[in-house]
Amino acid sequence: MVNIRKVTKDITWIGASDRRLALFENAFPIPRGVSYNSYLINDEKTALMDTTDASVSEQFLENLKAALDGKSLDYLVINHMEPDHCATVGEVLLRYPEVNVVGNAKTFQMLDQFFDADLPEERRTVVKEGDKLSLGTHVLTFIMAPMVHWPEAMFTYDLKEYALFSADAFGTFGALNGNIFVDEVEFEKEWLPDARRYYTNIVGKFGSNVQAVFKKAAGIDIALILPLHGPIWRNHISWILDKYQKWSSYEAEEKGVALFVASMYGHTASVVDSLAGALAEKGIRNIAVYDVSATDVSVMIAEIFRFNTIVLASVSYNAGIHPKMEALLADMKALNVQNKKVALLENGTWAPSAQRCMRAAVESMKNMEIIEPGFTIKSSFNENQREEFDALVRQIAEAVR
Repeated sequence: MVNIRKVTKDITWIGASDRRLALFENAFPIPRGVSYNSYLINDEKTALMDTTDASVSEQFLENLKAALDGKSLDYLVINHMEPDHCATVGEVLLRYPEVNVVGNAKTFQMLDQFFDADLPEERRTVVKEGDKLSLGTHVLTFIMAPMVHWPEAMFTYDLKEYALFSADAFGTFGALNGNIFVDEVEFEKEWLPDARRYYTNIVGKFGSNVQAVFKKAAGIDIALILPLHGPIWRNHISWILDKYQKWSSYEAEEKGVALFVASMYGHTASVVDSLAGALAEKGIRNIAVYDVSATDVSVMIAEIFRFNTIVLASVSYNAGIHPKMEALLADMKALNVQNKKVALLENGTWAPSAQRCMRAAVESMKNMEIIEPGFTIKSSFNENQREEFDALVRQIAEAVR
């Protein structure tokens, strides 16, 4: 059944949602599913803005046909060649053999790698920064966005509608439930955790690239943001831009503390729970505690981006760190986590090693301030350590503030 939605008089959303996929990129849990957005601009010439994942191809192709309503498809603009958005390009080329494909030089390199399309040169429009393409009353211009988050990524800006087709930028996990639009209040209530988790895990490593695109786009008016995942922005644009500004500059969204614990038999977890309680008594209200063995790493990375202070607590394991904590630290490094205050807590019954190893990992990251000294328990907490523990609580509370 056709499912298309009007964005403006001339722009139609023709995407689809997948609620059955368990892991995005076969890595990140998406219990709320995901949407794959595609858009059609209907002017004197028609332009399809990206395609969709193969899982929703039947719905997408039905929507495209309905939106065209008998007209020919003149252009296919490819902003991003990742398969969750380009998987149906081959089918579009077969069904619309006269379509002209628009992309940058790297787009076509990847197009030829993914598809044996045998697309002739006269149907390839190679664009670069600032080039324009007229559809009639709509004029499109192109903003190169390399490594946001693939090297060929670009944004397309519609000069008539002040509409930014932003590829993966401003996207979020989660299927669309009827409404394709969002405002600040609804987004903060229903979408923000998934948007943060999407950005930090998919794009988070490339903050400097996002900042570079922000500088290029600073002079344009934006009335609509049309991402490839999640809802469309047409109000409170500055609100989501501010979130991206914080995330991409590695600035904490909130003052608070996230505590991450790798505990084997409960002793380390008990100390962390007591630490969280003591921080609450000090007036710290923004506190989150996560068992690294029970929480997906993508959730923890998002929380690390969110808070200004974190606590890493691990048992010693094989003269190193618990494997789950080690994996979290590796992800932090890979995703360019920086500008955090970090407290370290270890447990070791005979040869504590976790603090030394966690310290080395944290010190390899940028602008990380370790709260000194670290805290060590041997097997379980000893009341003789109360004064030391209370001092740690005060230092963490001060760091949060």
